[in-house]
Amino acid sequence: MTKRSATLIIDGQPHIELPMHSGTLGHDVIDIGSLGDHNVFTYDPGFSATAACQSDITYIDGEKGVLLHRGYPIEVLAEKSDYLETCYLLFEGYLPTADQKADFEKTIRYHTMVNRSMEQFISGFRYDAHPMAMLCGLVGAMSSFYHDSLDITNQQHRTISAHRLIAKMPTMAAMCHKHFIGQPYIYPDNSLSYAENFLHMMFSTPCEDYPVHPALTRAMDRIFLLHADHEQNAS
Repeated sequence: MTKRSATLIIDGQPHIELPMHSGTLGHDVIDIGSLGDHNVFTYDPGFSATAACQSDITYIDGEKGVLLHRGYPIEVLAEKSDYLETCYLLFEGYLPTADQKADFEKTIRYHTMVNRSMEQFISGFRYDAHPMAMLCGLVGAMSSFYHDSLDITNQQHRTISAHRLIAKMPTMAAMCHKHFIGQPYIYPDNSLSYAENFLHMMFSTPCEDYPVHPALTRAMDRIFLLHADHEQNAS
């Protein structure tokens, strides 16, 4: 970022010099972190003109229809990439090699199972509870099963937790759907792709498998990819 400054003039008080920053994309920003030292705060309801952090992950401009993940346009990723490869990109800042992608997919694939106690936990919800409310409860409950990776200051812990969330989210989402419609839960199948496995758990039953059409698998994968990250609210 290039170094610039802005001057804040308040009647009857000394001028306040504030650093300015120019990002790679988007508007210039004024660093107001020192305003508290001058007994002044800003008022910006909804943070409509406030950047709360510096991020290299995602850039979005809804008015222009621009969504970039690590600099890659979303339409390019949707055409040439897939969801798990995009997850790797968001994590690491670069697209994986073939070997790196295979290792990442294997890591996710073999963490799709959830603790059996989750089935008892979800049974406590009303049959007509909203699936999103149930899913929020399940995600929160995950921390009670994985005490080995809860230190948010530890990079390895954050990585492990992120991998577990990516792997188990389709399983838990499908469990919520099955609970809502009153059908038995379907376990993940490690022979299937990420999106294919999700559709399998959503629509298969113990008495009849659900053959997932490749077009539906690709469409589901693109839906996941398009919602992978939407700037700071999801980063």
